[in-house]
Amino acid sequence: MGSEHESGLPGRNNLLTLVLLVLILLMAAFAVFGNRGVLRIVQAQRQQQELQQRLEEMQAQEQDLRQKIERLNHDRDYWEQLARSRLGMVREGELIYFVAPEHLKEKEAVSD
Repeated sequence: MGSEHESGLPGRNNLLTLVLLVLILLMAAFAVFGNRGVLRIVQAQRQQQELQQRLEEMQAQEQDLRQKIERLNHDRDYWEQLARSRLGMVREGELIYFVAPEHLKEKEAVSD
């Protein structure tokens, strides 16, 4: 009678061990892959860093634009600089000299 009782325990121990192992594996899988799992947290942190960097870039761009607006509102020399560089404007009586780049000078010398 004693040997029958002892022979039943190893089977139950194996089953209990298997059930516990499956539960542990399920919990580990949920901890890694679940909605609030490690992978989601890492992905969210990476996205947060990218958004923070983008925010800093946009804030720098905003600051640059604010400075340009300020200069446009108060700096007449800046207006003149923009008119000259972007629109090719000159003051009355100024002469414009065009200096050909070196590669154009070489072509003219060869064609002569």
